[in-house]
Amino acid sequence: MSKNNLNILIGLALSFTSLSQDIWIQRDSVNGPVKGSCASFVLQHDGYVIGGLDDFGFNRKMYSYSPAQNNWDNEESIGGLSGSGLSRGSASSFAIGNKGYVCLGQGDTNPYFKDLWEYDLATGAWTQKADFIGSARRQAISFTINSIAYVGTGQDLTGLKKDFFKYEPSTNIWTQLNDFAGTARRQAVGFQMGDNGYIGTGDDGVLRTDFWMYTPSTDTWMQKANFPGTARAGATGWGIFPTGFIATGEDVNYDYKKDVWEYNYFGNSWIQRTDFIGSGRKNAVSFVIDGVAYLGTGYNGIFLDDFYAYFGIVGMTENTSNFISSIYPNPAKEQAIIKIYDENPSDLKLQFYSITGEELTSKVEANYTSNNSISINTSNLSAGNYFYSLVNSSNNKKSTGKLIVL
Repeated sequence: MSKNNLNILIGLALSFTSLSQDIWIQRDSVNGPVKGSCASFVLQHDGYVIGGLDDFGFNRKMYSYSPAQNNWDNEESIGGLSGSGLSRGSASSFAIGNKGYVCLGQGDTNPYFKDLWEYDLATGAWTQKADFIGSARRQAISFTINSIAYVGTGQDLTGLKKDFFKYEPSTNIWTQLNDFAGTARRQAVGFQMGDNGYIGTGDDGVLRTDFWMYTPSTDTWMQKANFPGTARAGATGWGIFPTGFIATGEDVNYDYKKDVWEYNYFGNSWIQRTDFIGSGRKNAVSFVIDGVAYLGTGYNGIFLDDFYAYFGIVGMTENTSNFISSIYPNPAKEQAIIKIYDENPSDLKLQFYSITGEELTSKVEANYTSNNSISINTSNLSAGNYFYSLVNSSNNKKSTGKLIVL
């Protein structure tokens, strides 16, 4: 092995090791007063927390967090100098490119908003964009997939909602989509993982544990394995393909939760991870920067400003395989062999994914051999970390694994 390839391998191994810990670490507390029900997004490796409710009412302040420096800076409040009346909590938020967005929510004198505001990182300025075309509401979910934002559910003047919309910043146009397939609800968890969006938990009059996947290419919903923790509302969640997480929230007994649950895309299964080390809470914010999750603020009888980083387990997790497979050499340069045990390779469908969830199967040439193996050519893949999945023709058996390509 050449020195350059060895250096790449060592770097990738250290990357996996540093993130494969399932631990929480306390970081610098969020600037400003203690608060909950904030909005958040990520721009250029920094996290942003906007607005929320504190002991004095709703506010419109924005703060940015730098993981490299572990500190917070004050930023331009939502709406800029002319932002009077834009203070809000329980809003929805998302980021596309170098711009962050905040919409919907509630204020001190207005229980339901429908406006949309765009923050430009390059100029530091806020600009009002096209109003949300659904009813004014609060406590809705939002996520972004392939530079399109998706917003839905929540509560409006008439009650709970299940309608669902997309926003395209290039045209500044909202479009209504198929309704969310679960019940109308508020305070659900919504996040993106790979090329799909997910909604789970929440309050529809009864606290929920159901969990749903949205596929934008077909505008369809599919119910997935139920969240195994106690039913709750006001939880928070995030996705780091091939895993998604739901944490914290408030249950039917008014207990503020601190448990953390991980969902695996390939196995359609959940596993409990290390509890959040802060106090239990609801209405916290969470976001992901460079593969690390961050969680903070919220409410548990008092407002909170503490803030934590979560280093999860990268790659395939427990209980994702129904039969055994292995891949070698690993790392590989252009060729690798997947060895299959107790299954017929010709009955299996191979899928390849990037670490961000992009399906790359078409770039991998696969040849099924007679000795329970699949030979794959990875020369069309860039150096990096990948996941593979093998599923039989009946779609009832699966095996997964990971490969480093040099």
